[in-house]
Amino acid sequence: MASFRSYKLQFCLFLVLIGVASAQLSSNFYSNSCPNALSTIQSAVQAAVNNESRMGASLLRLHFHDCFVNGCDGSILLDDTANFTGEKTAAPNVNSVRGFDVVDTIKSQVENVCAGVVSCADILAVAARDSVVALGGPSWTVLLGRRDSTTASQSAANSNIPAPTLNLNQLITSFSNQGLSTQDLVALSGAHTIGQARCTTFRSRIYNDTNINSTFATSLQANCPSNGGDNNLSPLDTTPTSFDNAYFNDLLNLRGLLHSDQELFSGSNGTTDSQVSSYSSSSSTFFTDFANAMVKMGNISVLTGTSGEIRTNCRVTN
Repeated sequence: MASFRSYKLQFCLFLVLIGVASAQLSSNFYSNSCPNALSTIQSAVQAAVNNESRMGASLLRLHFHDCFVNGCDGSILLDDTANFTGEKTAAPNVNSVRGFDVVDTIKSQVENVCAGVVSCADILAVAARDSVVALGGPSWTVLLGRRDSTTASQSAANSNIPAPTLNLNQLITSFSNQGLSTQDLVALSGAHTIGQARCTTFRSRIYNDTNINSTFATSLQANCPSNGGDNNLSPLDTTPTSFDNAYFNDLLNLRGLLHSDQELFSGSNGTTDSQVSSYSSSSSTFFTDFANAMVKMGNISVLTGTSGEIRTNCRVTN
C-alpha cells in the first residue's frame, strides 16, 4: 500500500510538472528558430499604423478578443468551415473587429523569413504590443511560444467577450472568469484610450444614462441618432490616436463613451474609483499596470508543446 501511495504521489507530481511546463512561454522562444521574427512584425505593424492610425487599436482589440475566447490561440482569425462557425460573426465581432488583412500581411512576411515557425497567436500578441508602442504607449516583453488552435467557437465568443452594456459587477466577473483581477480590468480597459466605437455600442448610453456629461451626450447624438447610423464612429476618448491616460480623465468628467467604461468610475467611492483617479493623475502608473496586465492576459489558456499547430495561413487550419 505504501509503495502504491508513493507511486501515486510521484505520478501526480509528474502531471503537475507537465501542466506547468505546457503553460510556460518564454521571451526568447524564436531566438534561434526565427531571429528576425519580432523585427519583421514590428516593421509591418508600424507601416500599418502609419497608413491608418486607427489600425493600432484594431490590432490590439484582436488580441483581446482572441484571448477571451478559449485562450490566446489565434482562434479569432479562423474563417468558418463546414465543421464549425468561427468567431468573426459572433455579436461582439461582426462588422466590428478588423485588421485581418494586416495580420495576413504580417504572417506572409514572417513566413518569408522563416516558414512554419511563428504562430498566428504569437503574431497577435506581438502586434498588440507594437501597436501600443507605435501610438506612444508602453512597451513590455512579450512571452512567446503559443501555438494555434484548430477550431473556433462563435458561441464562446458571444458568451465570453465582455459587452459594452455590462455593469461593474458583471465586468469584474467576466475578467475574473479569465483569471484577471479587478486591477487588471481597470488597467486593460485603458486600451480604450485609442480607437473608435460604433454608434450601436453607445446609443443607449447617450440617450438613457444619467451618469454622463450632458454636453458630451448632446454632442454625440448629432452623429448617433436614436434610429439609424449604427456604424457611425465616435472616438473612445479625447485623444483616440495617442496611447495616454486621457481615457481616465474622461471618466472623471463623466465622458466615458461606453456604458461599461463609465461603470469604472461612479464618483461616489465605487470599487474602482480610486484606481481610475490614480491613472488619471499618473500615466506612468497606468502604463506599468497596463503592461503587466497585458502579459498576464497573453498567458490565458495558451497552447504549447505539441498542442495545436503552427498555421501557414492564419485564416485556415493546415
